[in-house]
Amino acid sequence: MSSLARIGAVLAKEFIQMRRDRITFAMMLMVPIVELLLFGYAINMDPKGLPAALVSFSPDRFSRAISVSLENSGYFQFTHVVSDAAEAERLMASGEVNFVVTIPADLGRRALRNEEPQILIEADASDPSTAGGALSTLGSIANKALARELGQEKFIADETKSRLQIVVHRRYNPEGITAYNIVPGLLGVILQMTMSMMTAMALTREIERGTMENLLAMPASAGEIMIGKITPYFGVGAVQVGVILITASLLFDVPFVGSFALLCFVMALFIIGMVLLGYTISTLARTQMQAMQLTFFFFLPSMLLSGFMFPYRGMPDWAQRLGEIFPLTHFLRAIRAIMLKGASLGDLAHEILALVILALVFAGLALARFRRTLD
Repeated sequence: MSSLARIGAVLAKEFIQMRRDRITFAMMLMVPIVELLLFGYAINMDPKGLPAALVSFSPDRFSRAISVSLENSGYFQFTHVVSDAAEAERLMASGEVNFVVTIPADLGRRALRNEEPQILIEADASDPSTAGGALSTLGSIANKALARELGQEKFIADETKSRLQIVVHRRYNPEGITAYNIVPGLLGVILQMTMSMMTAMALTREIERGTMENLLAMPASAGEIMIGKITPYFGVGAVQVGVILITASLLFDVPFVGSFALLCFVMALFIIGMVLLGYTISTLARTQMQAMQLTFFFFLPSMLLSGFMFPYRGMPDWAQRLGEIFPLTHFLRAIRAIMLKGASLGDLAHEILALVILALVFAGLALARFRRTLD
């Protein structure tokens, strides 16, 4: 028969072990809290306040009424007012704006003649879920604004009548194919999960088996050991990239319109950052289980806040600022811009700089922790 004393002894031992394993205990408390906060406050499937560029060739009262109504709807935020279509194209290619609203010079004249003027809306459809809600309300908002300015309020209540023709161009993914957005994003998600976890667990395994002490006995500096340990995983990441890109092309027909050299450069920066992240985690973890837990604790918020699963622009400002500290956020922007938009090095300067800075931060943390804990 079971003995309550023996059960109590085993129970006490488990509590003592749990108290000593502080990382695991912290993960048990922090992961549910992080998930609740992110899903409850940060995730929004109907993004508003989307950055837009306004190209108005005739800033008359009709153009102002339409632009003000679009901004008052909450979906659009005109962060740039330009008079050159080439500048608007650059803003969209670099990802600074999600929409370009072009109001022609003859809009007011045609409206006064009871003709049907047009406005052009160019939407960045590389992420179909971001543009959907804004485009669905665009026509009624613009028509009501124009009818109100003409003093024809009776048309406002009649949704079947239109005073304005909306021409919508869905750029980069006109058919709204989800795979064009998801598959390039999966490249970053898979690389982050495998590179950081494999590196962290491999080095932690060396500590568990006692072989790290033998390695430290060699006449090699901490930096030399770090470079030697992470280089093989960089090669593994390159193989993964090749497999994913070939699969994306053969199975999902994901277009590739950018520079392959620029793509390789960005991926190399990201892989270096991920293996350095794994190396940093290995200096914090005592066991392979702790290394895996810490990797997932970093992986979960980065996947949710990077724009992979949910629209980045739909999150509140604090969540977007938090998402900027994750390399995956900048990698997803860069990889989608290269593959779908044909972005150049200048268009991606901000994202590349962010990846370089984050990789240097991870390298600095890894070296500092390595010297302090394994001397």
